[in-house]
Amino acid sequence: MNIEGKNPVKEALDSNVAISKICISKTAHDLQSVVDTARKKNIRVDFVDKAYLDRISESKRHQGVIAVSKDFQYCNVEDILKYARSKGEKLFLIILDGIEDPHNLGSIIRVAECAGAHGIVIPSRRSVGVNATVLRTSAGAANHMLIASVANINDTIRNLKEDFVNVYCADMNGKSIYDSHLKEDMAIVIGSEGFGVKQLTAKLCTGIVSIPQFGKVNSLNASVACGIICYEAVRQRLK
Repeated sequence: MNIEGKNPVKEALDSNVAISKICISKTAHDLQSVVDTARKKNIRVDFVDKAYLDRISESKRHQGVIAVSKDFQYCNVEDILKYARSKGEKLFLIILDGIEDPHNLGSIIRVAECAGAHGIVIPSRRSVGVNATVLRTSAGAANHMLIASVANINDTIRNLKEDFVNVYCADMNGKSIYDSHLKEDMAIVIGSEGFGVKQLTAKLCTGIVSIPQFGKVNSLNASVACGIICYEAVRQRLK
């Protein structure tokens, strides 16, 4: 998997992501710090023609540098639960039900990391995984976020509820998030861009929460909705 762009590559180096080599354009500027850090970590640095980077780039916005790394390492849901317990905090988990846009996933990872969520769960099928575009859009947050890829979201919800975790579905026909209790062990299910949370998945949840809306457009982008809900949870937990 390629990590593209100055800041994502710097973040990957700082986060000890497994990088096999870094390719830098011969005409690139302001990348000496990347070269120095890579060499300190004994990571191979190749100076290449910009045309080569253009050819291997997925985002086409490489800014003159691409790091070649191993595929993203997903964790298990249990790893996220253990992480929350190790911090002595109530679980704060994001479950994504079929997010297909890598820019949305990257933005959700970024806001979840900023809000202090313990992890994110995504389905292994019919959903975008962590790729170069996601890494770039997350502004490096993906390197600091536990992300579990599961075969069945509904089974994950059932298991969480057995562990006394409140699982809330985000939908416009639910209880206002400002009147909902988000301080305990909690997971929020965010649906896909076009269809929202699947009907069966919503039925499995503890409850439904919604974001009050007063305009003529009755839906929010998935990453925006996730950000609003995350920071309402933060507000309540800081009280």
